[in-house]
Amino acid sequence: MTPTELKSVVCELGMPAFTAKQIAQWLYEKHVRSIDEMTNLSKQNRQRLAEEYEVGLMEPIDCQRSKDGTIKYLFPVCCDGIATNGTDRFVETVYIPDGDRATICVSCQVGCKMNCLFCQTGKQGWQGNLTAADILNQIYALPETDSLTNIVFMGQGEPMDNLDAVLRVCEIMTAPWGCQWSPKRITVSSVGVRGKLKRYLDESDCHVAISLHSPLHEQRLQLMPAEKAMPITETIELLRQYDFTHQRRCSFEYICFGGLNDSPVYGREIVKLLHGLECRVNLIRFHEIPDVNLPSSNESRMEALRDYLTHHGITTTIRASRGQDILAACGLLSTAKQSQ
Repeated sequence: MTPTELKSVVCELGMPAFTAKQIAQWLYEKHVRSIDEMTNLSKQNRQRLAEEYEVGLMEPIDCQRSKDGTIKYLFPVCCDGIATNGTDRFVETVYIPDGDRATICVSCQVGCKMNCLFCQTGKQGWQGNLTAADILNQIYALPETDSLTNIVFMGQGEPMDNLDAVLRVCEIMTAPWGCQWSPKRITVSSVGVRGKLKRYLDESDCHVAISLHSPLHEQRLQLMPAEKAMPITETIELLRQYDFTHQRRCSFEYICFGGLNDSPVYGREIVKLLHGLECRVNLIRFHEIPDVNLPSSNESRMEALRDYLTHHGITTTIRASRGQDILAACGLLSTAKQSQ
């Protein structure tokens, strides 16, 4: 809830209006787990509040630990916009420690509608949007929440397909009345969704990451059905309308498939496509998923592509593969079994 919504709650319960600010501080600054911990509220007001509301925290019900330190958590979710018919829903959330950085990869949907060929989440189908509370809970209830330095919306689901909830979480995380994070610590990814991406860019100062994976229309269409509704060329033209030279960063995620999109000819096409746009490219090794006949690139081909792009003025990095042994790496998240 925002301060305005909290004010409506306390006024409805006959509590002083300033109580709303106190509750916001307990929630977003002190991360209390129960209303009873809000000790600067009178006992009577705490009881009155607890009769109608709860903090809403839901602990993860399972976790898997990778040999590289990555941890994958399984969270129960309420889901919005689809009947569950009594079936429990879950999402996977990944915590990635790396020296003085600690990143959480949050999910925004159960499954995904985008059905990208290379992504295990898409094979699960779409089973519902997460509420803002479902998304925020992945951060709030994370055992390592106090160590977090970065948040990436790169878990299950397409963030622009659940934009209202994603924008609300970004607001809560960055607002002076909320968690007071810098927008530079949050990155929201997208395949490119017509209308929704523009709204995100207009209403949020957080970073944006676009799933590219091929600079060629026909090949990208085979990999990503979303290319039909919003071609990557249209996405680039939209991005050119915004300033990425100061606070906000634009990046492109590029999964490398051996012999398919990792040769110099693709490097040249990427340079032409992104010419003049202030951005960076993250190269990602493809992680094999069942029943998908796509080859993974090797280190030398990825390094050659990285060097080519960097030489032509596009800052390019190779993302380290983390958590592959627990199916926590890019493209491997799925809760199909748990949701059956």
